[in-house]
Amino acid sequence: MPGLIRGVARTAVIAGTATAVSNRVSRRQAGRWAEQEQAQAYEQQQQYEQQYAQPQYAQPAPAPSDMDAKIAQLKQLGELREQGVLTDAEFEEQKSRLLNQ
Repeated sequence: MPGLIRGVARTAVIAGTATAVSNRVSRRQAGRWAEQEQAQAYEQQQQYEQQYAQPQYAQPAPAPSDMDAKIAQLKQLGELREQGVLTDAEFEEQKSRLLNQ
């Protein structure tokens, strides 16, 4: 009889140890799967936000070429006045139109 009890006890210890190890492995694997699912959900959220985000528009820089163009036109007006094509009054009128644009 003592041999039978010893065998049953040994089987119980082995079965209990196996169950504990199996449960720990299952919990660890479930944790890893949960982490992977969270990472995938985060990546999908990032992709969604990038795809459907409001476009960011840069503020247009002041156009220095606009001022350069005005200066060039003023020079042309001055040359036309010097050539006698424009009178002083016409020159002043065109100049004020150009500067008030």
